[in-house]
Amino acid sequence: MARIKTIETGLYRIPLSVTLSDSTHGEIKAFELITVRVRDADGAEGVGYTYTVGRNGGAIADILRREVPELIEGREADDSEALWHHVWWGLHYGGRGGPTVLALSALDIALWDLKARRAALPLWRLLGGFDQRVPCYAGGIDLDLSVEALLKQTDDNLGKGFRAIKMKVGRPDLGSDVARVQAMRKHLGDGFPLMADANMKWTVEEAIRAARALQPFDLTWLEEPIIPDDVAGHARILAAGGVPIAAGENLRTLWEFKNYIANGAISYPEPDVTNCGGVTAFMKIARLAEAFNLPVTSHGAHDITVHLLAACPNRSYLEAHGFGLDRYIEHPLVLEAGMALAPSRAGHGVNFDWTALERLAA
Repeated sequence: MARIKTIETGLYRIPLSVTLSDSTHGEIKAFELITVRVRDADGAEGVGYTYTVGRNGGAIADILRREVPELIEGREADDSEALWHHVWWGLHYGGRGGPTVLALSALDIALWDLKARRAALPLWRLLGGFDQRVPCYAGGIDLDLSVEALLKQTDDNLGKGFRAIKMKVGRPDLGSDVARVQAMRKHLGDGFPLMADANMKWTVEEAIRAARALQPFDLTWLEEPIIPDDVAGHARILAAGGVPIAAGENLRTLWEFKNYIANGAISYPEPDVTNCGGVTAFMKIARLAEAFNLPVTSHGAHDITVHLLAACPNRSYLEAHGFGLDRYIEHPLVLEAGMALAPSRAGHGVNFDWTALERLAA
């Protein structure tokens, strides 16, 4: 083992090649990337990151720069569980969620990367090693695309090797959502995995109505139909809507996922490693889901998350997110016949082009 010597934080604003849109965030032209580089006394380095849809990145970076170093420097780098709890409770009173847990997530990813690199193992093997090949879907952020543009995007994704697709719903009129989903189902054919994401747009009654209207199109799941705070509402939608429900990208703790799962409010728990508390928390959420015989999926950060799902016997689909880092990393995600391959490189294997990123420093 080696003790943590330094932590270095970066904040970058990454422009998107195409403006993206959903029902709550509106148009998204760029996202913020917050990176963490943890070095131990032997000179080994682990890298972690988190992101936002455009705001609050400065708060996350500030926590990592101002608060975290004194909590972790000089401590054993391999003690990821002890470090997680030390930082969690060190920041708890002024944190417990929001920017604080995103900062902790980035740090925790970096510590697991460092641990796996020191062990000369890919992260997915260090975490248990279930299956290197993970089913993967293309996560479209495409609410405002015309049907023609939506189908063209879908064909582009099929050409890239995806064998499952997610689209956005939550337009002002339900009829428009239904028509778009119907067009996608006709285009993809029966049996092709198709998901729809409402990004918290509806009330419970609106969501039940929407789920029933979309039921004929055999959705794999309907995602985030309402606000994440309403656990009972999700349970009502799942019971009355007739469509499986995925949620979790806006949940920030293991205990929030426990409330959903224990109350029968979710079909596919969907943690995001960059905001749920990092690798440490993600794997606990996945094991909790396994205990309830639920398949776990993911949100965002597919270059990291492919390792986590590759270590889970109850993994369902990896989301290949619209906020991709392909232009700024050495080895983008590899697909084969609709399956994402967890890398065999030591650590998580995400090697940033720091020179290119520096031009985007915020």
